[in-house]
Formats: sequence, structure tokens, C-alpha cells
Amino acid sequence: MGTKEILEFVKIEHTLFSLPFVLIGYILAYNQFIYELSSNDFAWIRMDLLWILIAAVGARGLAMALNRIIDRDIDAVNPRTSGRHLVSGSMSMNTAWKLSAIFLGMLLIGAWQLNEVALMMAWLPVLAFVIYPYTKRYTWLCHLWLGLCLGLAPAGAWVAVAADVHGWAAITGLDGGGDNFLWFPTIFFISLGVALWITAFDINYARMDVESDRENGVKSFPARFNDETTTRTSVQLTLLWFACFAIADPMNEIWFLAAAGIMSVSNVAVILMRTRLEDFQTTLFRVSMLTGWVLLIAIIMMDPSNSIIEG
Repeated sequence: MGTKEILEFVKIEHTLFSLPFVLIGYILAYNQFIYELSSNDFAWIRMDLLWILIAAVGARGLAMALNRIIDRDIDAVNPRTSGRHLVSGSMSMNTAWKLSAIFLGMLLIGAWQLNEVALMMAWLPVLAFVIYPYTKRYTWLCHLWLGLCLGLAPAGAWVAVAADVHGWAAITGLDGGGDNFLWFPTIFFISLGVALWITAFDINYARMDVESDRENGVKSFPARFNDETTTRTSVQLTLLWFACFAIADPMNEIWFLAAAGIMSVSNVAVILMRTRLEDFQTTLFRVSMLTGWVLLIAIIMMDPSNSIIEG
């Protein structure tokens, strides 16, 4: 089993969805706590980025490997996925479990090198990843659960840095005014926005498998409802994730315009391209992939002194 096959197995290109939000979480925490850091802390916090990325790659690989292992029976009866590695036999279950162990190791080592809070909370994404493949067997809310899994990306990166400064108070402590948790509202609404954004993407992605899902009892949203309802719900979810991103930092024009622009493009893609399914999926993937990168650029361009991330 070569590197190319492993990268195909974990769908490495899908990392482009979560990576910018990992970086956004890191930048938000860095900017929020910059004035609480001593000169000796800066090198340590910057080193955190390496371990955050290692943990993030491990988490992403683990999530996909577990999904492929648990869903191999569903993949086998779906014409679109019947050629996947475990179904076709091009990868053995033993190899898949070994890869899962390696990715889990990357997640745990990265978390261990960050701080106690990151390591002790590493169980949360692992549990979320294990549960997700089973949700589609019972409820069309499976898309929302997938969204919540990816919503952990900015939250996890933020906590990794925040806990270096505040320890467990990064999760349980209040801000200087004693009014809100340190993670509220900014990182909370960005994480919720990511969850809703991926939910909208995934219900559209599931349009490809409607007939197979209905025949085999997979509880996807498009299989449960009609095409018009799927489109309407997608548009509504897109408006909601835009609202979450806008609420996260309503005083910054660059962030607001970036979120509004990519929201508009997403809705146009869904409304106008849905009837041409092959082109629609390609367009949907590219637009969705760009969402995080557009917002990351906006974060980089933001002046922290004009942003509520300074608290």
C-alpha cells in the first residue's frame, strides 16, 4: 500500500475544508491573548501551531478511516462507492485499522505536546468520529452531526492556545468583565457557523446517492425529503451560517463582507446549478472548499484592535 493509495483512502483533498478553520481558531486565540503573553511565551505559542496541525491531520485521517471501516457495508451496495478500497479489496481491514491507529497516535501526540487540557479533551473528537457513521442508519440529522464534527476544528485549535494561557479556565473561565466565557461569542459562533456550513454542503453532496440511500435504508436528508425541500433547507442553512459568522465579529467590515460574499456565491451555486448534477457537485465542492480560505484571508487582513476578539 503506497502513499498515493493512503491519501486516496483518507480523501486528503477534503482536508482543504477543515484546515483553514483550524488556522482561524489558532489566529483568534493568538490575537485574543496576545497582551497576556510574556516575551518568552511567543515562541512557545508559535510552536503550538506545528502540534495543532499534526493533531488536526491525525483527527482528519482518523475520522475518514473510521468512516470507511464502519460504512463498508453501505459503500458496497452503492454504485458510486462500490470501488472504494475496503469494498474492492485493494486495502485490507488490517491495514485500515493500522492507519486508524497511526492517525489516532498523531492526534494524541499533538495534543500531548500542546497542554494537559488538549490531551484530556482529545476523547471528544474521537467519540464524535465513531458515532457519525452510525447516525446515517437512524436519522437524516446525520448531516448535522458531521457538521458538529468539523465544527470542533476551530474550537479545538482555539482551546489548544487558550489553555496555554488559562489552563482549564479556557473552557470554564469568564472574560475580564465576568460576563461571558472566554470562548463566547467569537469562537462559539464561528464553530457553530462551520457546523451549519458543512451540514448545508453535506445534504447537497448526498443528492448523488438518493436512489441508493432509499433502496438501502440510509437516512440522508435528500432521501427522506424531496429535491425542492433539500434546496430550500440548504439555502436556509447557508443564511444561518452566514449569520453565525456575522455575529462572531459584527464590528469588522472585512470579515462581514467576506462571509456575505461567499454565502451569496454558495446560494447561487445551489439554486442555479442543482439541476445539472455532475456540474453541480463539482461547483459545490469548489465553492465550499473556498469558504474557509476566504474567511482565513479575512482574518489575516483584520486589525485586531478593531475586532471583538480582543474582548
